[in-house]
Amino acid sequence: MPDLPETMRAVEISRPGGPEVLVPARVPVPRPGAGQILIRVAFAGVNRPDALQRAGSYAPPPGASPLPGLEAAGTVAAVGPGVARWRQGDAVTALLPGGGYAEYAVTAADHALPVPAGMGLREAACLPETFFTVWANVFMRGGLRGGERFLVHGGSSGIGTTAIQLARQFGARVFATAGSAEKCAACEALGAHRAIDYRTEDFVAVLKAEGGADLILDMVGGAYLPRNVRALADDGRLVQIAFLQGPKVELNFAEVMVRRLTITGSTLRPQSDLAKARIAAALEAQVWPLLSAGRVGPVIDSAFPLEEAAAAHARMESSAHIGKIVLEVG
Repeated sequence: MPDLPETMRAVEISRPGGPEVLVPARVPVPRPGAGQILIRVAFAGVNRPDALQRAGSYAPPPGASPLPGLEAAGTVAAVGPGVARWRQGDAVTALLPGGGYAEYAVTAADHALPVPAGMGLREAACLPETFFTVWANVFMRGGLRGGERFLVHGGSSGIGTTAIQLARQFGARVFATAGSAEKCAACEALGAHRAIDYRTEDFVAVLKAEGGADLILDMVGGAYLPRNVRALADDGRLVQIAFLQGPKVELNFAEVMVRRLTITGSTLRPQSDLAKARIAAALEAQVWPLLSAGRVGPVIDSAFPLEEAAAAHARMESSAHIGKIVLEVG
């Protein structure tokens, strides 16, 4: 094990609450266990699940760091027993079980991927959480195929900007909802066939006029659920990944049965290490070449110093951002 400092800069959740409960701290540097690597973090991504954890409603899995942060990019600082692929100094981007808001973070070696050719660490830190989520839900669970009509809600978010690009690259006809003319323009610039301003337009009417969506990716929930069902084509699929408007709603399942619809969903963090490793392997084989070729890439809204994580969360929760928000750590 190389010489490592005893403590590191980090941002802790002092108590459940708003962005102001994120406070700078010094905490012990973690050590990698069997099958794990320790990353010296250069940049960490900021994601909605971080805000849920901060509010006290998304606990880390057993054994994970209590610090927020589900993705980071940097260099390998140390490797645990049984790790063959990575060496000290390798540049990686990785999905984390937690702990990204810090100078060092531990993750399973199989959840790390090489930084795509030609990409900096700031951009690479924006990849894991959104690309793992989109690939697992749109392609593995949702089964999106070329030629299908695909609708993603929140098209200007980190998930949305990723989903638009990947769906377009794999031959789908992409539709996206967003909350302003500027955000709609950003979605169309990324490859959406049609962006729908949900403040002034009815996405159900737009999709019905197009023949219905074969697949919908939704993180809104609430009143969107019955509207999504109406917007689907016969035999369509709805994949739910979050509930910004709440998880409970009344739904008439007769339409689901008569029109042979599929409603499914998942969350990434509680899945097994093996499941996440399989997503990583699929991404490396099918998506990393697109990133290295510049055919897809992260959209970065803004960057904040690690100690200003509270401001980064406030920016995210304002919903004014387009794309990803990152923390500059090292």
